[in-house]
Amino acid sequence: MDIKEKISLFPHSPGVYRYYDSEGKIIYVGKAKDLHKRVAQYFVPAERLNTKTRILVSKIADAQYSVVDTEADALLLENNLIKQYKPKYNILLKDSKTYPWICITAEEYPRVYLTRTLKKDGSRYFGPYSSVMHARVLLEMFSDLYPLRTCRYNINVDAILRKRYRPCLEYHIGRCKGCCVGAVSVQEYNGWIDEITSLLKGGGRELIKHYRSLMEEAAERLDFEQAAVYKEKMERLDGHYSKSVITAASDADADVFSLLCDAGEAYGNFLRVRGGAVVQSLNLGFKMNIEEEPAAILSEFIAEIQAKFGALAKEVVVPFKPDVEMDGSAFKIPAKGDKLALLELSTRNAREYRANHLRQKEKADPGEYRTKVLENLKKALGMDVLPEHMECFDNSNIQGTNPVASCVVFRGGVPSKKDYRRFKIKTVIGANDYASMKEVVNRRYSRMMAEAPDDLPQLIVIDGGKGQLDFAYQALQELGLTDKLTVIGLAKRLEEVIRVGDPYPLFIDRDSLALKVLQQIRDEAHRFGITFHRNLRSKAQIDSALRSIKGVGERLEQRLLMHYGSVARIAATSQEDLASFLGNARLATRILESLQQ
Repeated sequence: MDIKEKISLFPHSPGVYRYYDSEGKIIYVGKAKDLHKRVAQYFVPAERLNTKTRILVSKIADAQYSVVDTEADALLLENNLIKQYKPKYNILLKDSKTYPWICITAEEYPRVYLTRTLKKDGSRYFGPYSSVMHARVLLEMFSDLYPLRTCRYNINVDAILRKRYRPCLEYHIGRCKGCCVGAVSVQEYNGWIDEITSLLKGGGRELIKHYRSLMEEAAERLDFEQAAVYKEKMERLDGHYSKSVITAASDADADVFSLLCDAGEAYGNFLRVRGGAVVQSLNLGFKMNIEEEPAAILSEFIAEIQAKFGALAKEVVVPFKPDVEMDGSAFKIPAKGDKLALLELSTRNAREYRANHLRQKEKADPGEYRTKVLENLKKALGMDVLPEHMECFDNSNIQGTNPVASCVVFRGGVPSKKDYRRFKIKTVIGANDYASMKEVVNRRYSRMMAEAPDDLPQLIVIDGGKGQLDFAYQALQELGLTDKLTVIGLAKRLEEVIRVGDPYPLFIDRDSLALKVLQQIRDEAHRFGITFHRNLRSKAQIDSALRSIKGVGERLEQRLLMHYGSVARIAATSQEDLASFLGNARLATRILESLQQ
């Protein structure tokens, strides 16, 4: 049966579909609210599909489906199948590292320790923790609060009665109560384990209240020694939660997701909030082999977290709605308050995770990283070609004095300083940024057309708004270059991209690599232009001090400065010394009178 005929028989039900190649290997797994409608979207005229999706469709030899009850079930089944088969064209986790968990063993006297391996032995696992340091801090706090055992002995009542073990150094220094010799009851020991479990589940505030109550009761019965023990534990917990765990003003439970999408990759952060405290945080990265909507990526992220952490809280804070509804959970996009603060915290974590990942990538393979940056910029600006060669222009003047312009050049996403150019404004009088921009753009590209017509940039960036951009575009029109390259303006105030003929500015995601490279080239042009302008101003100040004196020309000015070092030293010298150097007493007198006024 032909593949198109086969998919026409798919039901109008929620479920999961699978695409196979000619060798019978699964190459893509997808979820759908309506299997028939969703799968039909792939088999449309090729021009309506993006490049990567066209490649996927060209390799589909067979399709199968599984019907489920709800969209949420479809999402979880899709997530499991992706993990099992790792299809070539699906969203895949970028990092395959194992995360640390805190394990509480299923023993009469349980042990609490850090592990990266999960065993099906009845033990309870809490995590995962994206920071092993955070997990170690928690274990250190538990060790300070509770005298738990650290040995691996198989301790039970029978072993204690037979006196199979002897107490170790931990017992003698007071860090263990000696459960191996029956010095602590199972009930008391497991009471400590229950408190640790409560802490790991986010019950820190309740435990602090519990210790405060016990402290007050002990003080009332004049047992001040025990009251001091409870107070120490309460302060230890309070200190940990005040500096190690971020707390919200309310005691509500919530799960928080944030997501940053770049071309082909996504970076997410998850925060679990229990009792108003952030008890878990996890960063995950995803690689997309075909174009995916952010809502679909967020759904995959949520499914992955569900697989790791279990059911979500009743309230789930998200930056935008995922494409799947979850039974028992309500998605909330906060506009203000504590929930917005938590979402911003999660976004900062995702941003830092992405920045760290990109730094590692740049260090490992600079060429691939720069290509990714340029692909990002190409997509953001809707260009047809990769902007391998970019140039940026900036004007600089103060109240119309010494007007100059700079042109910086980036090749392959990095500065090419040997190609930088400086311009003194020649035809414009006064502070006219628009006309100055037109002049330097005309001068730059008329010369390039004459000397290196094959080296034109793919992208020109104008530092400024609509006015500067329009005059630069006029210059390019006069040279007949508007069809050969892209020119944009980058306004400083809101970092918006101005396009010729478009009344509405383009706002690129402030966290994207595309905006970062535009900001980098704009800032470099500004720095280069300002440096040139300062040098001219300094020279002009010297010129006005010496050149305005009758009888002092450029060569004599240079001789005086080389001999005395500065205008101030010339002004401070004696008439006899200056006359001796110049061989002209009248000129020496004239110079000193002028400089000492």
